[in-house]
Amino acid sequence: MRLSNKKIIALVDEEFEDLELWYPIMRLQEEGATVHLVGYEKDKKYIGKYGVPATSDFSFSEIKADDYDGILVPGGWAPDKLRRYSGVLSIVKEMDQKKKPIGQICHAGWVLISAKILEGKKVTSTPGIRDDMENAGATWVNEAVVVDGHIISSRRPPDLPPYAKVFADALAGE
Repeated sequence: MRLSNKKIIALVDEEFEDLELWYPIMRLQEEGATVHLVGYEKDKKYIGKYGVPATSDFSFSEIKADDYDGILVPGGWAPDKLRRYSGVLSIVKEMDQKKKPIGQICHAGWVLISAKILEGKKVTSTPGIRDDMENAGATWVNEAVVVDGHIISSRRPPDLPPYAKVFADALAGE
C-alpha cells in the first residue's frame, strides 16, 4: 500500500462536517496511512453536525508536527473553534513551513486564515467564506480541488472524491 509509512493528523472539534472528516480518513486508511484524530482533549467524543461521533486519539499539546506527514482540516462549524487554539495554529504553521500536505475543505479555510499562511496562495472553499479567503491575501477560485504547492483545498462534500484522491497523491509524492 502506497501510504503504509505515512502518519496524518485529522483535526476535530464539535460540529465538524461528518463527511468532510470521515471520507478522507477512510480513503487514506484504505491506502495504509495511519490517521490520528487530534482535538483539544484526548479521548473526548466530539459530535459532528449530523450526529456522527469522533473520539480524539490525542490532544493538540501531545503531538508534534515533525512526527506527521500531513494534516487534514474538516469543515463544518469546527474550524471556527479550532482556529482559536494556539496549539492548532502552531501545528498548521509548522506543517506549512515544512511544506507538508495541508488539506482543507469547506469552512476549514478559517483555520489557515488564522494561521496566516494564505497570502499569495490560490485556493477554494465553500463560497460562503470566499471574502474571508480573499481578505487573507489568497486568490479564490470556484473549482472542486485546488492545489497550490502543499496546500490542497476543496469546496464541499460533493467534491470529496477528487479532494481525497489529490491529498493521497500528495502524500505519496505523486
